[in-house]
Amino acid sequence: MNDLLPGQSALWQYFEGTVEALMKRYGYAEIRTPIVEQTALFARSIGEVTDIVEKEMYTFEDRNGDSLTLRPEGTASCVRAAMEHGLLHNQAQRLWYQGAMFRHERPQKGRYRQFHQVGLEAFGLEGPDIDAEVILLSARLWQELGLIEHVTLELNSLGSNEARAAYRDKLVAYFEQHRDQLDEDSLRRLSSNPLRILDSKNPDMAPMLADAPRLMDHLDDASREHFEGLTALLEAAGIDYVINPRLVRGLDYYCRTVFEWTTTALGSQGTVCAGGRYDGLVEQLGGKPTPAVGFAMGIERLILLLETLDLVPDAALDELDLYVLPMDDGATARAMLLAERLRSELPALRLQLHCGGGSFKSRIKKADRSGARLALLLGEDELAQGRATLKFLREERDQLSLSQDALAETLAALVSGERA
Repeated sequence: MNDLLPGQSALWQYFEGTVEALMKRYGYAEIRTPIVEQTALFARSIGEVTDIVEKEMYTFEDRNGDSLTLRPEGTASCVRAAMEHGLLHNQAQRLWYQGAMFRHERPQKGRYRQFHQVGLEAFGLEGPDIDAEVILLSARLWQELGLIEHVTLELNSLGSNEARAAYRDKLVAYFEQHRDQLDEDSLRRLSSNPLRILDSKNPDMAPMLADAPRLMDHLDDASREHFEGLTALLEAAGIDYVINPRLVRGLDYYCRTVFEWTTTALGSQGTVCAGGRYDGLVEQLGGKPTPAVGFAMGIERLILLLETLDLVPDAALDELDLYVLPMDDGATARAMLLAERLRSELPALRLQLHCGGGSFKSRIKKADRSGARLALLLGEDELAQGRATLKFLREERDQLSLSQDALAETLAALVSGERA
């Protein structure tokens, strides 16, 4: 787990602000759920034999002896809240969330035990059109962040539960014939979750996995038609994709469409967004049958990707525009009032007022260390004349003496020109 320091939080705010604005444009409403839930919620939704439930969840008993768990993902909590508050009763819902998740897994580059996700869930819509819209929304996010050339969309279909069960039998029979080639992890999954073996990253197993039966060849007719409808919509929208027959996702509740956006910009291929359809989950948790589709993306991984590719815009760095500097203690009150006036007249101005006194030399040093581009100096002469001195801290330019009445207009022009 790690701290998010002031030098990093501005980039997070840029990313989160971009996501929030995009969700609103697509008509998704934000939902906020607790970070602690009943353990049974995740065991029932994610699956008792998944790695998350078996090895990764932070689970504890409270003082009443109830088993509670820090949420390891957002979908189950979102479904629980929607059911509990009647949001799914004969109506479609488009919801999104962001927040901290927790998994006790091996930390690696861009992954932490407390991590943060953005996700969305659409309920009550069963056609391939909503699957396509969810993917189009994610593609638009990549475009707005400058990432679209650095990510690849991978698609697969898991079919219906019945078709997948029949395929599972064929897959287990194939793996039994090649049991000597399975690693320890795959042998453990053979009886509990054999589809996850297809997602193994063990290079020694790659040739054997390449020849395994393909789920796509065993789809039921309705799932095949759904998948063809999705790919047709994506092609019409100009979204490139790759069909990955080994893409199965790690959670038990998925069916039909599954997808991942992957990148090689962080070294080995990594997933930056993953999702799919989970039509049976609401019923599994005690509700009425409800079609649903969604995705989640890890914020830490995406922040790392933006930094690695140098795609962080200057506006996202949240640097100060102006440092207001009373040149002596006698000017402090007037400087404070002027700073408040500028904040009212220029709401977008990033302004910091010098506090703490000190010699004039030390005050100038603090102005420089603030990172601001401009310093506004107020001393005895300026106060007497109703003026202020504007000093350029980051470029070789003559300082300006300005009427305090003209400050807002001049600052607005200077700051907007710099940000452009």
